[in-house]
Amino acid sequence: MISLSVYYEGPFWVGVLEMVEGDELRVTRFVLGSEPTDPELYAFLMRHGGALLAQAAGSRAVPAGERAERRANPKRAAKLAARQAARISTRSTASQEAMRIELESRKREAATDRRDRKRELAEYKREVARRKRVERRRDT
Repeated sequence: MISLSVYYEGPFWVGVLEMVEGDELRVTRFVLGSEPTDPELYAFLMRHGGALLAQAAGSRAVPAGERAERRANPKRAAKLAARQAARISTRSTASQEAMRIELESRKREAATDRRDRKRELAEYKREVARRKRVERRRDT
């Protein structure tokens, strides 16, 4: 089962694509920018849907967990909804957990990439300086 949720987060609209396979949940998050209309969202999914599905399939899986379907008292449901909205940044659903894990892995990859690029740049600068030194010695 695949589901797509679009919601407003800070200055941008964000989409979350969830894939449930058996008892595993895989998720990917993408930023849409301004509020998308239905035709824009459809065009975006037609253009980038395959890549999003591949990205979600490549993310780490977390247990999907079963949601209890129980009818609650309307006043209690309103209180719970208000409480949930107040602490929206500390959601702990399975998809949020999967997104957190994916974000952490991307951060680690970006840090190693930055470190490697910095090391390569330093080696390049040393090599250029060495060549200049050799050229200066040849000229004198």
